[in-house]
Amino acid sequence: MAFSVYLLRCADGSYYTGHTDDLDKRIGEHVTGACSGYTATRLPVELVWSQECTARIEALNVERRIKGWSRAKKEALIHGDWDEISRLARSKSDSKD
Repeated sequence: MAFSVYLLRCADGSYYTGHTDDLDKRIGEHVTGACSGYTATRLPVELVWSQECTARIEALNVERRIKGWSRAKKEALIHGDWDEISRLARSKSDSKD
């Protein structure tokens, strides 16, 4: 069974990250407000990025990693800008010194 990690842009400009075993169904639930919680109060939402994973634990780990990212890093992911993601990761680690 395949799993997906996804990133939604909410009406207020914030991002929501989740994972699922049925991406189309889950996005439909977010779009209609059937998912109570964060996205239901920030409609409309738009799918801006997704990635397929082979196992639920892999999807969950990717979701957790992305949830810890800055807004700039999430936007670089949406644009597929791996150089910027790398630069932002280095910048964050440099600031911890």
